[in-house]
Amino acid sequence: MKNFALIGAAGFIAVRHMKAIKDTGNNLVAALDKNDSVGVIDSYFPNADFFVEFERFDRHIDKLRRNNTPIDYVSICSPNYLHDSHMRFALRQNANAICEKPLVLNPWNIDSLDELVKETGKKIYTILQLRLHPVIKELKEKMDADKSGKIYDIDLTYITSRGNWYFTSWKAQDEKSGGIATNIGVHFFDMLTWIFGEIQQNTVHVLEPKRAAGFLQLKKARVRWFLSIDYEALPEEVKDKGQRTFRSITIDKKELEFSEGFTELHTLSYKEILNGNGFTVNDTRSSIDTVYKIRQAKPIGLTGDYHPFAKKIIQYHPFIKK
Repeated sequence: MKNFALIGAAGFIAVRHMKAIKDTGNNLVAALDKNDSVGVIDSYFPNADFFVEFERFDRHIDKLRRNNTPIDYVSICSPNYLHDSHMRFALRQNANAICEKPLVLNPWNIDSLDELVKETGKKIYTILQLRLHPVIKELKEKMDADKSGKIYDIDLTYITSRGNWYFTSWKAQDEKSGGIATNIGVHFFDMLTWIFGEIQQNTVHVLEPKRAAGFLQLKKARVRWFLSIDYEALPEEVKDKGQRTFRSITIDKKELEFSEGFTELHTLSYKEILNGNGFTVNDTRSSIDTVYKIRQAKPIGLTGDYHPFAKKIIQYHPFIKK
């Protein structure tokens, strides 16, 4: 049984980490979040110590280490811009880090973290759960075996509706979240480059607070992508069903069906990490570089090979700045 600490216990994704820690037979010893709405801990680790101040959490973890009951892993579910600092904290406490995506916001942060890994001898792992999805793994094997030189045409569409609260949170601040492409798209970009090869061209057509669209030329694929948090961007048939999320990947106009099989991917990620097979700092380089360049790009508008969803004109609520 390994001892875990968790940073960001009140976040949406934290419960998946708690479940993964429990499902793999390990123990959550301490948790931190500046918000105290963390009653979900009772369903998994009611005896875990909880802190709302980092300084007291830091002292507690240090005392455990000095009393020969050290933390083995620190799970990090904090806001994106704090990931780098919290991973450094974990390694300074002689613990391994398991960090939610995106690992960091800027490509150069990866180099400094890689140096710290070498200095401390501890590991930094990240959650790239799409790489573990059975359908995605099967597609990867198929593409690796394809020596034809064929270039595939791919449309990636991901719309996950968010309410007005989003624009009051850190998620709406590019300097904290990395923007929409980072916040909701980084794992898709990782998956696509993992399967279809390195990026040769990265074009951005639309880059707004509620939506983004662009084109990627990969070694084995041409990818038109569209990401949005706007309910109005959903197809009408999705709205009619009362749904608020739409996810689609088509390859040569054929839908890749992978809507099932997501519920246990965090637990599977933890199993791989505990067996020494987790995804490390260097596995994130391509996707972090991709979203960084998207964030820095000047959109060219609806020119060239753009995603058809980018044509839809959205009438924004006056509360939301464009």
